[in-house]
Amino acid sequence: MAKRVTLAEVAAQAGVSPITVSRALRRPDTVQPDTRARIDAAVAALGYVPDPAARALATGRADVIGVLIPSATNAVFTDVLTGLYDELSETRFDLQYGITRYEPATEEKLLGVFLRQRPAGLIVAGIDQTPAARRLLERADCPVVQVMETGPDPVDMMVGFSHHDAAAAATRHLIAQGYRNPGFLGARMDPRTQRRFAGFRAEAEAGGVFDPERCETTPVPSSVGGGAALLRALMTRRPETDAVFCNNDDLAMGALFEAMRMGFPVPERLGICGFNDLEMMHAAEPALTSVRTNRFEMGVRAARMIRARLDGRDPGPALIDLKPQVQARRSTGGPS
Repeated sequence: MAKRVTLAEVAAQAGVSPITVSRALRRPDTVQPDTRARIDAAVAALGYVPDPAARALATGRADVIGVLIPSATNAVFTDVLTGLYDELSETRFDLQYGITRYEPATEEKLLGVFLRQRPAGLIVAGIDQTPAARRLLERADCPVVQVMETGPDPVDMMVGFSHHDAAAAATRHLIAQGYRNPGFLGARMDPRTQRRFAGFRAEAEAGGVFDPERCETTPVPSSVGGGAALLRALMTRRPETDAVFCNNDDLAMGALFEAMRMGFPVPERLGICGFNDLEMMHAAEPALTSVRTNRFEMGVRAARMIRARLDGRDPGPALIDLKPQVQARRSTGGPS
């Protein structure tokens, strides 16, 4: 077995002290650029790999920030990860993420795995943790940030938005555009989806246009094909429907395709609004209205909050509301 390269060997190669090497690896911004360049060259030449276990033993904490998200394939969550990576790429921290698959028991298990590693911080998606998961987070000996949502009782820190209010704003837009028989399309119906539906219902009721028969939902995960199937079922049952608020952009895109197949002009016969404002929404024809959620910014803000706490600085407000915006496009231009 090859001998492990030591910190002292890197220091000797770079012509600096081991303390300087340690500082350069942990806090590159505190070391002069020319010194850092020599250390980086020595690390590369010797093939030095820091021992995270040794550092965790010495400091009581690993330079790892754990991230728990429901899905790795959903672009909504990958945008958050991109923000985290961009903010932390020049720091000593590494990201490790776990996928909960929307399963509370899996989230509890993964929290236990992360906490046994004594992470520098934890970032978890959502506010719907089980009592057991919340106890784990409350007892965590590190900063905790809940992302993607806001609520009245943060475990520690929180950055996100109100799904209820965002859906209500989208519904107000549909009503203001002249649609009088709006419907709702929803998939999976997890707690975030339920809050979006509640926002749609509250605003539609306030406008006197809510009808529970114009709500088409399914417990299966969302997809473009699913959106098409949901719209066909809704329009077959309630053909007077003149607009749909879709739980997410996948469903909205599927609804657009199905409207074209059924011969319904968009927006004249059917208005369509999605949620999250993925790239495909403004690339569609007609361009699709959606609710823009600031997911990349959530990742950046969450990373900054954790870094500030670890550096002994004020992380700012415990709750940051990154209010979404309705991006009005041609798909909700109003009925003819």
